[in-house]
Amino acid sequence: MATGLDGERPTVYTVAKRAGVSVATVSRVLQEPHLVRESTQAKVQNAITDLGYVPHGGARSLASRRHEAHGLVLPELSGPYYSDLLTGYESAAAEVGHSVVVLLTRGKQDLAARIRRLVGNIDGLVVVGEEEMGPHELDGLRRQVPLLSLSGARGQGHESFTTESRSSAEELTRHLLSHGRRRLAFVGTPTQGADIRDRYEGFLAGHDGLEVAAPIAAELRERDGRRVAEDIVTRRLDLDALVCANDELALALIDRLSSLGVKVPDDIAVVGWDDVMSARYIRPPLTTVAQPVRELGAAAATRMRELIAGSPATDVGHTLPTTLVIRESCGCPAPPTPDRFPQPKE
Repeated sequence: MATGLDGERPTVYTVAKRAGVSVATVSRVLQEPHLVRESTQAKVQNAITDLGYVPHGGARSLASRRHEAHGLVLPELSGPYYSDLLTGYESAAAEVGHSVVVLLTRGKQDLAARIRRLVGNIDGLVVVGEEEMGPHELDGLRRQVPLLSLSGARGQGHESFTTESRSSAEELTRHLLSHGRRRLAFVGTPTQGADIRDRYEGFLAGHDGLEVAAPIAAELRERDGRRVAEDIVTRRLDLDALVCANDELALALIDRLSSLGVKVPDDIAVVGWDDVMSARYIRPPLTTVAQPVRELGAAAATRMRELIAGSPATDVGHTLPTTLVIRESCGCPAPPTPDRFPQPKE
C-alpha cells in the first residue's frame, strides 16, 4: 500500500500538502484540469505520483459536493436505438471520468419518487421522452440539478437535443409518391413522443393536401410490426405503401408480409426510420432515414458536462441532421452488382 507523509494511506489532504496547494485545487486538477494552470497541474500530478495516491470516488464527491454521475432517464433499453444512444452518451461522459446512472420508466408506477431519489445521487439529469412528466415536475427537477431533454418536445423551458424528423419524413413521403404510390399509411402512434409526432406531420405535409389514411397505431416494437402485417392481410387493407415510425417496425413488417405471400415492394412498399445495421441486409434492403443516434447521445453528454462545470443553463433546442437512405424496399431498382470475377482483357 502506498503511504503518505505520516505513513498512512495518502489522501487528498496529503497530496495538497506535498504540492503546496489547497485541497480545492487538488480537486480541480482531478475533475476540471482545464481550469488550472499547467504549472500547478504539474505540481499536483507530481505529488500524486510520489505518494501513489488513488482518488476515491466517494471522498471526491464529499469534498466537491459532486457525485461525478449523470442521470439518464430512458423508457427502455430494448432495440438498437436506445443502446446506441446510451453508448454515445456513456462514452462522452467517461471522457472526464463521469459515470451514468440509468433509470428505466416503462412499467414504473412510482416514477416521480424514483426520479427524486435519483436526483439525490447525480449532478445532472437527462430525460428521454419527458412526456410522462408534467411541466410542474420538470420545473422542480430543474431547480435541483441541470436538466436536458433528448428526443423530446422543445420549448419546455430547458435545453433539448433531438434529430431532425419533419423535413426528412416529408422527403421520404414525396419519394414514395414519385413512384406512383397513392395509398400510403403511417405505421406508429403520433402521440407516443415528439419525434414520432414530427415524423407523422412530415408524412402529412408530403401529401400536399391529398387524402391520407388514418395512422395505424403501433408501439415501436417487432411484435407490433408483425401484428400490423397480419392485420393488413387479414382485413385486406387497400394500401400500397407503409411509412414506419422506426426500422424495427419496418423490418418486422417486411419479414411477416413476405411469409404471408405479400411481395415487397411489388405489392406494397415499406420504409423505415433509423438505418439500423440490419436494414441493409434484409431482402429487399430497407429504404429509411439515417439519424446520428450515438452522436446525439454524445452531444447531450458533452453539454451536460459543461452544465455541471458551471456553464449557464439555456432553453436552446439543438437539432442534428438526418439523411434519406434510398434502397429497394420503396420500389427503387437495385444498384448494379459489380462483377466479382471480371474476364481478363484480350
